[in-house]
Amino acid sequence: MRQTMPLTSTGAAAEAGTPRKAALASFLGSAVEYYDFFIFGSAAALIFPHVFFPSADANASIMSFATFGFAYVARPFGAVILGHFGDRMGRQKVLLFTLVLMGGSTFIIGCLPDFATVGWLAPILLVLARLCQGLSAAGEQAGASSLTLEHAQDHQRSFFTSWTLTGTQGGQILAALIFIPVVALPDDIKYGIGWRIPFWISAIVVVIAFFIRRSLAEPPAFAEAKKNHQIAKLPIAELLKHHWRDVLRVICCAFIAAVSTVFGALAIKYAQDVAHVNNTITLWLVVAANAVALGTQPLFGKLADRIGRKPVFIYGALASAVMTPLFLLSLDSGNVPLMFLVSILFFAFGYGAANAVWPSFYGEMFSTRVRFSGLAIGTQIGFLMAGFAPAIVTAMGGIKPGGWVQISLFTGVICLIAAISAATAKETFKVPTAELGR
Repeated sequence: MRQTMPLTSTGAAAEAGTPRKAALASFLGSAVEYYDFFIFGSAAALIFPHVFFPSADANASIMSFATFGFAYVARPFGAVILGHFGDRMGRQKVLLFTLVLMGGSTFIIGCLPDFATVGWLAPILLVLARLCQGLSAAGEQAGASSLTLEHAQDHQRSFFTSWTLTGTQGGQILAALIFIPVVALPDDIKYGIGWRIPFWISAIVVVIAFFIRRSLAEPPAFAEAKKNHQIAKLPIAELLKHHWRDVLRVICCAFIAAVSTVFGALAIKYAQDVAHVNNTITLWLVVAANAVALGTQPLFGKLADRIGRKPVFIYGALASAVMTPLFLLSLDSGNVPLMFLVSILFFAFGYGAANAVWPSFYGEMFSTRVRFSGLAIGTQIGFLMAGFAPAIVTAMGGIKPGGWVQISLFTGVICLIAAISAATAKETFKVPTAELGR
């Protein structure tokens, strides 16, 4: 006779399907949010230098990548604000707000005038809209990860929370697929109305995701804490008093996110300007690698539920450091099958391990009272490295012949920092959810 797992206090809720519903809502919401986020990254690499900046300016690419990074400047501020309300009012309410803010700002970007029309006002408006995207993203992954973790059974937390980050892969796939026909358009259409269409499309998917998220209840752990008046009055004060070491640890571990922007934005520019790889091919590389990651990341989540968060995360960080130069050299080789093979190994079987595990790994460092704030503030400060990685490495000469060395060294250092920081953390995969953060 088969034994059933007992429900924990957080547990998985009385309703057996709740963890799956939470994971699905997180997946779809993250896919929508990061569709919006990644189409900006693709446009920053391929479109914006021609549209929002003087075309003759040699620094147009650096300035364009800098607009990509501005969202990451807004993220820490958004993390403090949204983390406070997420820990005070609830995860689900904040997640609805972030979805609407991201969708609205993305649609507005598609309506902005270009440099030829309004001059330097064009990039200023672009930066303002990008800041709104950053404020939204600051609460998205932290909120979705907290909500899913608190709905999941203790022995499946990493698996279910991995779907939050797997949703970002879905968003990146959709963004790349939509940009493939855009980059193939004649220049007058591509730099005219063509690039705007992907930004306008976001309005449709935001409406769908909104109704999905609206039907999801707050996690039992949070609902119980609110009922018993155990909600922190000022979550950030409690966080910095009792969990400041974990916040610093998450900041350093979160440097690993720079691998994603190196792969999804910087490498596209390197492939175009240095390796002379067709833009359509580079976008298909992104699609292929992320498509495979849709399957590997939940498996890495399952593995982390069996052997622990730390070994899986550290493996992902070190594998990313090793695979970055191999990926860039494959672009230089001109061998298209080799490019696809290495990009899949790099992203889906290397970086995907760390990417799948970090929602549970970071989230389990904090208690329910401050989990949203701890996740949001720690990750968003760490993600500053990811936001400015393309601009920093471009300024270092990474988008020049031989620039694969600068890109690889930069990526290797941040991956090593993330791995060392992870090694200092407590292993929490056997700790019941109710006892996390104590």
